Amino acid sequence: MIRHFLSFEKQISDLEGKIEELRHISSGSDINIAAEIGKLQSAVSEKLKITYSNLSAWQKVQVSRHPDRPHFQDIIKYLFDDYIPLSGDRNFADDNALTGGTAFFRGKSVIIIGIDKGKNTNDRIKKNFGMARPEGYRKAVRLMELANQFSLPVLMFVDTAGAYPGKGAEERGQAEAIAKCIQKSLDITVPIISIITGEGGSGGAVALAVANDVIMLEHAIYSVISPEGCSSILWRSSNNADQAAEALKLTAQDMKKFKIIDEIIPEPVGGAHRDPKLTIEKIGDALEQRLIKLSSLKEEELFKLKEKKYLQIG
Repeated sequence: MIRHFLSFEKQISDLEGKIEELRHISSGSDINIAAEIGKLQSAVSEKLKITYSNLSAWQKVQVSRHPDRPHFQDIIKYLFDDYIPLSGDRNFADDNALTGGTAFFRGKSVIIIGIDKGKNTNDRIKKNFGMARPEGYRKAVRLMELANQFSLPVLMFVDTAGAYPGKGAEERGQAEAIAKCIQKSLDITVPIISIITGEGGSGGAVALAVANDVIMLEHAIYSVISPEGCSSILWRSSNNADQAAEALKLTAQDMKKFKIIDEIIPEPVGGAHRDPKLTIEKIGDALEQRLIKLSSLKEEELFKLKEKKYLQIG
């Protein structure tokens, strides 16, 4: 059973609660209530289809932040083999929010880089809730340089509310680190693919979302500012976040329409959090197809196509 329900899922929550109650009753008696449970499960499935086919922008924001969505650590576990992480920026320290290293993806050597929000309280604190510091972005630059040197494709995974805005991060050059990360993404001549799996917030997300191909999960978001932040600026309160979300045009569907991204990966009915493993398999299939296409191109072609892609935006 899903442990965390979103505010608009109350009817689904009630139905699944009844299913759990019936299962608890049947486990301690001879009463056969399989038929009733089956009816309720069908009702849940139907309700999920209806609800998730008509999500508002604000509801998609909530889904993109669901704590049970696939995290970068899950993607590493199920999609890659022989992962060897690279630590530190050779300047100040290591960053636990943004990690990466070498790995094998379906038999092919690659460099992977990703931002992880963490799965529980201790993990979230360790990973700074997915808000990378300058050291993380400088580490990403190191990894991209390594990829370019050894002609390895780069796969990047984004799930962040934004780069860490703390005093120490600013003192150590947060903006410069992000800018250099973007510049390096544009300069390298190996295939580079980025996928936004959850929240793609502000420059902290852009730093890992400049690529030959950019992909988003169906209910992921990508925006220059959070709806709450936008609402606070426009209405002096975060209470209008739903209106801000609509105005920001931050959904995967909006991004595809504006040609900011190249592909949308469909999520399981009810969102990626209902079947993370299936979602990760879909991510793997999409990456493999894109990688085959890009790997057939010469270095000069990859660079020119990437240049053309970003010059045409806007």
